[in-house]
Amino acid sequence: MSRTVFCRKYQKEMEGLDMPPMPGAKGQELYETVSKQAWQEWQNQQTMLINEKHLNMMDPFARKYLKAQMEKFLDNEEFEQAEGFVPPEER
Repeated sequence: MSRTVFCRKYQKEMEGLDMPPMPGAKGQELYETVSKQAWQEWQNQQTMLINEKHLNMMDPFARKYLKAQMEKFLDNEEFEQAEGFVPPEER
């Protein structure tokens, strides 16, 4: 049986991640508070942002920017999206 977490994005019990998505305390926090579905959705958004904005992941500013966008996404705050992106339910 898979583990469940109270997902901070969806505010309900959902299937949790299999392992922390990054090292350190931040990875552990995400592991304990973010569902597998929310993390997969963030990964898709992150990929679009990296591609759309031509982010270089070697640049500390780009990593800081993505981390801030991740926090906004997971907290259901307004976050930057790729230009021209229309969420599936709004098409």
